[in-house]
Amino acid sequence: MDNPNQKKKNITVVGLGKIGLTLATVFANNDFNVYGVDINEEIVNSVNAGKSHVKNEPGLQELLEIAYKSGTLTATSNTEKAVSQSEIILVIVPLIIDDENNIDYHFIDLAVENIARGIKKGTLVIFETTLPTGDTRNRFGRRIEEISGLTMGEDFHLAYSPERVYSNRIIEDLRNYPKVIGGLDQLSLEMASSFYTQALNCSLVKVSSLETAEFSKVAECIYRDVNIALANELAKYADQKNVVITEVIKASNSQPFSNIHFPGVGVGGHCIPIYPYFFINRGLQTGLVQLSREVNDKMSEYAIEIIEREISSLQQKNVLILGLAFRENVKETTKSSTLMLINHLKKKQANIFLNDPLFSDEEIKSYKVTPLSLDEEDVSKIDIIILQAFHKQYKKLDFSIFTNCKILLDGRNALSKNLIEQLGFRYKGIGN
Repeated sequence: MDNPNQKKKNITVVGLGKIGLTLATVFANNDFNVYGVDINEEIVNSVNAGKSHVKNEPGLQELLEIAYKSGTLTATSNTEKAVSQSEIILVIVPLIIDDENNIDYHFIDLAVENIARGIKKGTLVIFETTLPTGDTRNRFGRRIEEISGLTMGEDFHLAYSPERVYSNRIIEDLRNYPKVIGGLDQLSLEMASSFYTQALNCSLVKVSSLETAEFSKVAECIYRDVNIALANELAKYADQKNVVITEVIKASNSQPFSNIHFPGVGVGGHCIPIYPYFFINRGLQTGLVQLSREVNDKMSEYAIEIIEREISSLQQKNVLILGLAFRENVKETTKSSTLMLINHLKKKQANIFLNDPLFSDEEIKSYKVTPLSLDEEDVSKIDIIILQAFHKQYKKLDFSIFTNCKILLDGRNALSKNLIEQLGFRYKGIGN
């Protein structure tokens, strides 16, 4: 980890997931020396070989190759050593929730403790992980103080700037989205602002405190969750009134103050189904936030009810789910609606088949369902299809191969009802 370019600032990026690795490569291509830290040795070895473990992220592999050849990005599992050689530390370690929706700090606490053992005076620490309001100062700043013996605001500086990017377009979003920044004090704010101006060349939104910046990220996600829940409630009511919700949304949103979101079979991913609990678990336990979570989590059950109204029983029916991923074109399963669909279908004693072009058969089998290739003869035995993630590969899918299919549930309102019904299927959408 010797630094051949002493004039460049050294940055440690702690956490080399899809966002952390992308940030590290962008920084390494913008005149910084970067140490990327991860506890997974396979990721460390991959990065040090110039190979991205993150797939389907446009431009990432190319940037990584440039950084690899120029020697501006080095990966390591030794957090303490990397931190000791850096002026800026950026933390992007995931914060997750357990099955009871309680926050699990295990990984980020470990990372912060290792940072504290290596930190030197004058260092700027920036958290990008989405956090409950107050954690940057009260949990992590205090912990660094306890272990290092340094004082925040005097011996080291502290800022919070939440990641706001979207999978499959992270590099583009880093350029186009304003960076929200809050600091422990004015000096921390200005140091972080100067860094992001150089590192990302994006516009900045400077806010008055660490807590304001933390709150803003969770609020963004809750806004989407609440509005998706509204769309889902409207879609269910549209079903009752025999109205097509997609037509309603197009008409309503022609008014500039209306921005109705789109309904679906559920809400998945690392953000929207998780971050509302950062408020709910800290006192915001009634009202729209809690209700929206309940509405959106029940949409997979509602999808099964739609099917049962058409065929009465799912027992021993062969059901094919298209898409294991939580959304289209992303190989990620966190909180995927498919996992809820599988649970409901098992209770109904259906035979569950699953296709997702982004996952191997072994990966699909780990969810205790049967993988099904769309070029197999077995497609002819499928009775019911549920479209859950509308991957680009499905846009050209010839549904006529499903010769015995009786009903298609379009969980994303993505397909043509007329084309599906021409094949003799019954088409059902969400509010459609």
